[in-house]
Amino acid sequence: MSIKRSLLSVPFRFCNMALIFSFLLLGINAFAADPEVSDSEEAIKAGESLFNANCKTCHKLDQKFTGPALRGVSDRRDIAWIQEFVKNSQKVIQSGDAAATKLFAEFNNTVMPAHPFLSDEDVMSLLSYIEYGGQEEAAPAEGGADGAAAGAASSGVPSEYLTIILAVLVVVLLLILIVLGLIVSVLTKYLNKQPLEEEDKEFINQKTDFKKVLKSDAFIIIVTAIVVALVAKTAIDGLYSVGVQQGYQPTQPIAFSHKLHAGDKEIPCQYCHTGVEIGRSANIPSPNICMNCHMHVQNVAGKEGVSPEIQKIYDAVDNNQPIEWVRVHNLPDLAYFNHSQHVKVGGIECQTCHGPIEEMEVVRQHSALTMGWCIDCHRKTDIKTAGNEYYDKLVQLHAESKDALKVKDIGGLECAKCHY
Repeated sequence: MSIKRSLLSVPFRFCNMALIFSFLLLGINAFAADPEVSDSEEAIKAGESLFNANCKTCHKLDQKFTGPALRGVSDRRDIAWIQEFVKNSQKVIQSGDAAATKLFAEFNNTVMPAHPFLSDEDVMSLLSYIEYGGQEEAAPAEGGADGAAAGAASSGVPSEYLTIILAVLVVVLLLILIVLGLIVSVLTKYLNKQPLEEEDKEFINQKTDFKKVLKSDAFIIIVTAIVVALVAKTAIDGLYSVGVQQGYQPTQPIAFSHKLHAGDKEIPCQYCHTGVEIGRSANIPSPNICMNCHMHVQNVAGKEGVSPEIQKIYDAVDNNQPIEWVRVHNLPDLAYFNHSQHVKVGGIECQTCHGPIEEMEVVRQHSALTMGWCIDCHRKTDIKTAGNEYYDKLVQLHAESKDALKVKDIGGLECAKCHY
């Protein structure tokens, strides 16, 4: 005779639940990478360097930012599609590709800059880092924290977490005070029912004199210490901000839009800033460079006549007067910085320091450009030695080390490198 057992009669054990929960977690976090994407440490390292130089400003691996979350992209898209999209996203969108068009619309028609200088191998290295690297970024995301804060470092506790921790501690302390108050109240009522001497009852039922507390030496010392600490912190923060112009966004004499020129029209930075690969300064373009295009382009969006802003360029040329642009990025005289060393030799992208310049209508200072900011970059940045004869001897000297060659290894932390 067969006996049918109800599901309700099956013993429920904690270990069974834990096993099911583990599988659910695995199902949530799992992603499939294309088999062509290498998971080697070398490829991940190379991809991380490319990601930090070209993608980090707009993308995160496990959550949406300015652009979509990238992890798992090789499972969602073909490798060939990814390579074409990374090199020139607008070309793919204009071809009518449904996935590219949908992505473009989803992120409010934000133009992703073209990267024609990246080879197919570079894109594969990028995918290696996207799929297998940066695992430390996933932990805060799983913990429910908002990952949209710029520049979050894995080595320290983000300020948002510290704020949450402090808030939780304050709530816990308040709860403890409430519980202690209840305990005191219950004990007071209990003791009042006991046969006690008059002196003891008077002690039990005594009330706090807040006027005496406020006038006491201890209270005055505590309040004074807090005020002094807040004033000192405000003064120190003010001193640290001296000379830091992050976010500075002056109005220029001509309303030049980098979003239109570098973003929509995809004009390379080097076309206008001609000195960036050959000298210390990137230099501001003179009117004759503007006239290369604006001799023919006299207005925008097909409008008739000459635009008032473009007319200012014509006036500068006719009067042989320079356009008085307002400088945005300005290092102190005591600091030496060479654009060609970073851009030509080091292969650093403009966006690494200047931010998403191709999205700015009015240019602003994106990075702090402080000494600490530069040193941190020198400590973390891998040197692009492949095919670069400039570093051949340094690579030979560093050959015994298992770690990647970084800027700090070639004197990037020496004072005399930046301070004469």
